[in-house]
Amino acid sequence: MSHSHDRDDEITNRSSNLSFDQVLHTRLNRRSMLRGGMVSTVGIAGATSIGALALTACGGGSDAVSTPTPTPAAENLLSFPAVAKNTTDAVTVPAGYNAKVINALGDPLFAGTAAYKNDGTDTDFDKRSGDHHDGMEYFGLSAAGARDASSSTRGLLVTNHEATSQDGVSSVYVHVTGGTKTLPRPASEVDKEIPLHGVSIVEVLKTSGASGSWATVQASTFNRRITPDTPIVLSGAGAGNFTKTKYSTNGLAGRGTLNNCGTGYTPWGTFLTGEENWAGYFTRNATDNTARGGATAKSVVALNRYNRSQGSASRHGWESAGADDRYARFVISQTGASTDGTDDYRNELNTFGYIVEIDPYDKSVAIKKRTSLGRFAHESAVFSKATAGKPLAVYMGDDSRGEYIYKFVSTQNWSAADASPANRITTGDKFLDDGKLYVAKFNADGTGQWIELNISNALIAAYATYAFASQADVLVNARLAADAVGATKMDRPEWCAVHPTTGEIYYTLTNNANRKLEPTGSQFGLDAANPRAYTDAFLGDKAGNAAGTNGPGNVNGHIIRVKEAADASNATAFAWDVYLFGAEAGASASMVNLSGLTADNDFSSPDGLWFSPTSGIGWIQTDDGSFTDQSNCMMLAALPGKVGDGGEKTLAYTKADGTTSSVKTYAGKAASNTTLKRFLVGPVDCEITGITETPDGSTIFVNIQHPGERVTVAATAMPSSYVSHWPGNAGYGAGGADARPRSATVAISRTDGKRVGI
Repeated sequence: MSHSHDRDDEITNRSSNLSFDQVLHTRLNRRSMLRGGMVSTVGIAGATSIGALALTACGGGSDAVSTPTPTPAAENLLSFPAVAKNTTDAVTVPAGYNAKVINALGDPLFAGTAAYKNDGTDTDFDKRSGDHHDGMEYFGLSAAGARDASSSTRGLLVTNHEATSQDGVSSVYVHVTGGTKTLPRPASEVDKEIPLHGVSIVEVLKTSGASGSWATVQASTFNRRITPDTPIVLSGAGAGNFTKTKYSTNGLAGRGTLNNCGTGYTPWGTFLTGEENWAGYFTRNATDNTARGGATAKSVVALNRYNRSQGSASRHGWESAGADDRYARFVISQTGASTDGTDDYRNELNTFGYIVEIDPYDKSVAIKKRTSLGRFAHESAVFSKATAGKPLAVYMGDDSRGEYIYKFVSTQNWSAADASPANRITTGDKFLDDGKLYVAKFNADGTGQWIELNISNALIAAYATYAFASQADVLVNARLAADAVGATKMDRPEWCAVHPTTGEIYYTLTNNANRKLEPTGSQFGLDAANPRAYTDAFLGDKAGNAAGTNGPGNVNGHIIRVKEAADASNATAFAWDVYLFGAEAGASASMVNLSGLTADNDFSSPDGLWFSPTSGIGWIQTDDGSFTDQSNCMMLAALPGKVGDGGEKTLAYTKADGTTSSVKTYAGKAASNTTLKRFLVGPVDCEITGITETPDGSTIFVNIQHPGERVTVAATAMPSSYVSHWPGNAGYGAGGADARPRSATVAISRTDGKRVGI
């Protein structure tokens, strides 16, 4: 997710739930790390730049889906030379690799759509690639255009478009002089900005050579855009009464998808996208509480919990563009006389915040929001290992400070026949509409419980803050239900990923400025799984803050991992530890740099996270605002071990009054340059987010989000206000050295055609 667009980073979880209470004790036995074989031929020093000049890919036959096991090839994983930290306005990858931009904001997807001029005059963004490329998945195509999950030369890239770079309320880079900064917004500007969001599907083709050269196929019959205006079906146990609107009086339909962040690849071959910071697109008037029955009315309590208190302004002011229904829907005040919301858009917010399923191969089937998976600020959605005769689990995180980690377990058991269904969306109905939603509670002894969120739970039924009426109410207001059962507050759970061999689940906890040594009010204290609150003593940040002023808090974030009891997807107990702590290499080894990071692998604010199903490499992507005076955001390659491979650490702190305090934690085995290494550094002011690969592992696709997001002077002074000109400065698209920056997808491959990461 975009660092400067973290509107949901405001604390909305004011429940009394503990973050953690106690220290860790007994852990699991230390396990061995993943290892490669023979040394590869890549030993070249240096790096290559282009610039200044989620959940498995599938193997098997055509239309056959299987989860591949990492190949024990004769190769040495992570043998590439580490990329050095840098602030160059470029994409830097190791020597021996090619990185090529293949798709960027505004690129045409359909016949007759003109090339992108990138000067603010372009229109028709419902026919172009959207903005802020985020999570992404690759779906193979055969030469004949049928689904072929093993194809590594032709496929579909399905990409989330999370947001758009702002100056005030305006999407600054798509308007000639930066757009209006006050309300009302012109409809001509809003009509550009709305379709910048959503999802794009574009065909890609490998054109030549052993190392390959990839390009998009304009006018492919598979190409399409899903925007905030696209008709959507609300499916599952949460659809109905709480989602009724003027647009859908039965509550079973909605329009579009917003703020799409992480992704998922279903075992039956469809795409999942998570709606993250969607609440900020909607506004409530200053007297709406009274219209709804007062401050303690159920709908008011729910709206407050989802960060829409009365008087909340919207992110872009789209509602001000006119009386048309496509703008009016962004006003969620109660204005009608109905008792159920069928004469206004008071419930429109309840139609967002879900995991959305799309079949990229078939335009004729419905797009469905899977309400049974709960409503919150979704990042990615990743599956447990599919095992015949066992249910599937879907792991998810809620990205806001103090929010929770969730999983959904299907009622139906998996079978081999489910991998190649006649109707993939119907298979989604089978596994994603019927099941149980759980939230995680982490114990101080290194164990944890998955607590079912069900109306029959006595804690939910008796919750004094909010009176749940039904299971649909529990799912639509999952945050409140999680509050009720005492779930554990976490430091902004972002992406999650399941290791393809061990089946262990990894969650990035990006950072938390509200984690304090001496908390007050709604701030969070230290605990075993979130043990650090410190000021960055070494570096400033990209906003110009001096060294020693960034913090205190969990400045650099960490990655936590979970092992299900008996490796069962439907387990209600688990073990956990902290896999990696983000830190600067020079930070205190006893308090901050607990993972032993060096200049070749130090990082801050882990966000995107994905495991290659072919090599087993874990890819860690950053969205950082505290390390960026030394390096732009980056991507690292990792070979993790298993839960319990490290040991106990005690962190001692000095309080303001001079007294000392301590917290115990467990850190995974210390990193080394053979188990963690920097692979890529992006251009100025970007976030690295979104990664997928071809089934043979020879090409990875990586998204570069919002390069040059800061506009440092008035928009009328463009282009002198840009801090980045990528990828125009790399020769891609219009604008050249003075180009407006654009989010984009980069295809990365080795020059010798071998698998990426060896």
